[in-house]
Amino acid sequence: MNSTTAAIDNLDIERLNDSDKGELRQFLQTQQQRSQIQSQTHQLTQICWTKCVTSNIKSGKLDKNEEGCLANCVNRFMDLNFLTVKHLNTMRGA
Repeated sequence: MNSTTAAIDNLDIERLNDSDKGELRQFLQTQQQRSQIQSQTHQLTQICWTKCVTSNIKSGKLDKNEEGCLANCVNRFMDLNFLTVKHLNTMRGA
C-alpha cells in the first residue's frame, strides 16, 4: 500500500463538511472520466493499428494506404474525442 492510499484509507470522509464532500465527489468523478477516456484512447489506437497496418514494417515506414488509413482513423478518433468532451462538459454544466 502506498502512502497516498494509506492517507485516503485513514481519512474519515464523514467528518468533511458538505462543500468538501462535493469537491471530493467532483474530483473522483473527473478522475474516473479521465480513466475512461484513456482506456478508450488505448482501445481506439489498437483498433486503428490492427485495421490499418496490414504488412510488416521493414523499411521503418508505412505504405501509402496504411498511412492514409491511420490518418483517417485518427481524424475520426479526434472527432469522437471532441464530441465526448463536449458531451461531458454539457453534463457537468447541467
